[in-house]
Amino acid sequence: MSEPLFTSDDAEQEASNKNVTMLIYILLALSFVTGGLTAIAAVIINYIKQDDVRGSWLEGHFQWQINTFWFGLLWTIIAFLTWVVLLGWFTGALVTIWLVYRIAKGAIYLNDHKTMMV
Repeated sequence: MSEPLFTSDDAEQEASNKNVTMLIYILLALSFVTGGLTAIAAVIINYIKQDDVRGSWLEGHFQWQINTFWFGLLWTIIAFLTWVVLLGWFTGALVTIWLVYRIAKGAIYLNDHKTMMV
């Protein structure tokens, strides 16, 4: 008799990885009230758990989250540096909207069991 392609251990591992992925989205969202500290924790978890999701439908979510963190940090620094000339207000608002969009879209796609195209 052949073994099933998808065992209960696989299902448990996928559920665990999905929970970690949602936790990372929550940490990214909380970074708006923690001054970015939870975003740092989120990206650290991303890098630690990245091998666990490699090859699965969650891999795209991890790359999406990592890109969200690094590009968000880059644009936040640019907004901070241009704050003096009042362009930072506009840039900061755009960065905030972009981050909210990325976090919300990722969490919704995760909840709907959809992959993220990076």
